[in-house]
Amino acid sequence: MSNPRTIDSTADQMIENRPQVSARTNLWGDFLALIKVGIINSNLITTFTGLWLALHYTNQDFIANIDNVLFAIFGTALVIAGGCTLNNYYDRDIDHIMERTKNRPTVTGNISLTKVLTMGIGFTILGTVLLAFASITAAIFGLIGFFSYVVLYTMWSKRRFTLNTIVGSISGAVPPLIGWAAIDSSLHPVAWVLFLIVFIWQTPHFLALAMKKCEDYRAAGIPMLPVVHGFAFTKRQIIIYVICLLPVPFYLSSLGLVYVIIAGILGFGWVALSIAGFYMKDDLKWATMMFIYSLNYLTILFVAMVVVTI
Repeated sequence: MSNPRTIDSTADQMIENRPQVSARTNLWGDFLALIKVGIINSNLITTFTGLWLALHYTNQDFIANIDNVLFAIFGTALVIAGGCTLNNYYDRDIDHIMERTKNRPTVTGNISLTKVLTMGIGFTILGTVLLAFASITAAIFGLIGFFSYVVLYTMWSKRRFTLNTIVGSISGAVPPLIGWAAIDSSLHPVAWVLFLIVFIWQTPHFLALAMKKCEDYRAAGIPMLPVVHGFAFTKRQIIIYVICLLPVPFYLSSLGLVYVIIAGILGFGWVALSIAGFYMKDDLKWATMMFIYSLNYLTILFVAMVVVTI
């Protein structure tokens, strides 16, 4: 396979000089697309849960630690924004091929590549500094997440291996550790349970998305599992990960019966939906259902962790 990053300099110049006409005419909308605000928001939920549970398990007061809370939230948001911006910068040669990415400002030219690169680096540095004000451990985890997303996932594995999903899962699972470390640098075992939940969750979540966008990934030459091995193999992999995830939330049973019930309903519900995929004729419809369920699973589970400890 040829080097996917051999980019014609003329193509870059065309992006820079392209007329400023696109589906996105709002600068703010372009900015939000550049930093991938949806990814930031979802990761801030897990970050906040990590720091909230750290306060709960170490018997500390929220208001007394509000400075570290704010450093953790804004620092994490900026580091993620930096990583996502650099991801867009790097992937500008293939994003125009895929329907869901063709209107990104790095494709349309609405934001110059120089500004994109500057923002990506600047956000990362500023975010790391803010995390360091909370704790050095939080800053280190922030950099680990950044490195695994930008270097290990975007630049190394995404275009080469079907295991790119697992590699990318490292960065997505780091935010709870950042949140916890902002309050308690010793990292209680609960913090690692949160990491494990998000790490395992990401594979079935993104494999469902890869099934939905299979032809886009195929056209872009990205070796996602359904592109290389087909839907049947991908569905078997998904159910394996969903079953592996099932018992993990129960390690937090100390959060109480309400939490355990919610975790049970969510977990067994996802297993049931995974099994149903072998009996549904419409694989894309099932993949869409799995993708939506996975989003609800993580959001409800992590919000429940906070609510039951208020």
